[in-house]
Amino acid sequence: MTIRDLPQGEEIRQIRESVRKLCESFPPEYWREVDRNRAYPTEFVQALSGAGYLSVLIPEEYGGAGLPLPAAAAILEEVQHAGANGAACHAQMYIMGALLRHGNEQQKRKYLPGIASGELRLQAFGVTEPTSGTDTTSIKTFARREGDHYVVNGQKVWTSRAEHSDLMLLLARTTPKEEAARRTDGMSVFIVDMREALKAGMTIKPIRTMMNHSTTEVFFDNVRVPVENLIGEEGRGFRYILSGMNAERILIAAECVGDAKWFIEKASAYANTRNVFGRPIGQNQGVQFPIARAYAQMRAAELMVHHAASLFESGQDCGEQANMAKMLAAEASWAAAEACVQTHGGFAFAEEYDVERKFRETRLYQVAPISTNLILTYLAEPVLGMPRSY
Repeated sequence: MTIRDLPQGEEIRQIRESVRKLCESFPPEYWREVDRNRAYPTEFVQALSGAGYLSVLIPEEYGGAGLPLPAAAAILEEVQHAGANGAACHAQMYIMGALLRHGNEQQKRKYLPGIASGELRLQAFGVTEPTSGTDTTSIKTFARREGDHYVVNGQKVWTSRAEHSDLMLLLARTTPKEEAARRTDGMSVFIVDMREALKAGMTIKPIRTMMNHSTTEVFFDNVRVPVENLIGEEGRGFRYILSGMNAERILIAAECVGDAKWFIEKASAYANTRNVFGRPIGQNQGVQFPIARAYAQMRAAELMVHHAASLFESGQDCGEQANMAKMLAAEASWAAAEACVQTHGGFAFAEEYDVERKFRETRLYQVAPISTNLILTYLAEPVLGMPRSY
């Protein structure tokens, strides 16, 4: 049984088919080995880059395909649907938004062609810090202007793929919080060339987590960043980061839909072939119903993802829809994961079935890149007009 795709046009249908074929070259054994060794799927990322899938949002004049966000969402959904793990490279799609929307022409010419060709990896996103968490306005990493450079000191945490990236998009304070007119003022965004920074004050420390997410802490000790690497205006970085978060939410939601499809197909196939007490376990409604409910949740989330992506692409405000898409899709993938584990019973915990790996991977999206509680707060307050809770 293969879940049918919702209609999205011939171009996206062809993209989906091509991504599926590419993923077939990386069978479950490949992903088990990568996961077992806590390795980075270099060959897979190179294949996606070589096929142009990671550069679809980059305009053609800079070497990309210049496709809309729904195309990027379809790519990441298919990667997850195939049982692969797009977390190794998905950030490149939404991190580039800050450079595309707010970078100057010189910066675009310098970096985008290399990113589009795969020569450069822009995978690291330095925002979260140990003492601030999701309270981004309280970050302490500071960039002090000294002549034609900024000198950066501080620490970032949960910075995924830092060890496998050439460039980092860094958010740092350039004005102390207590001196800023508003708490969202005084932060700036920089492109950090990590190849140079690692030679002069940057340190990366891996964090071992329950899933293979290439997560790290990054320390800055008088790291010098050229002034020309400042994106946009000094002090307006928080706004630049926010402008890319809707795309991030939508793309992560698309991945969760792909995960949910994988779990549902896996559970359905096993329910049809596993015989206990002389009949398939899928004949029992106690097995059927959780899978069927997860399918309904997935389809509802899928529609919200498509709706949010459509609004984003047309330039309309889609904060509400992007956040709902992320929350609903993460919940759908988790419900599908639970149903898949229950259907497989003890075999779900065996590495060879791949369920336990995907189970760990999809659990992350209840928490990152934004927790469900913060999405609910957003819906309750600015959307529904309830009083601020913080």
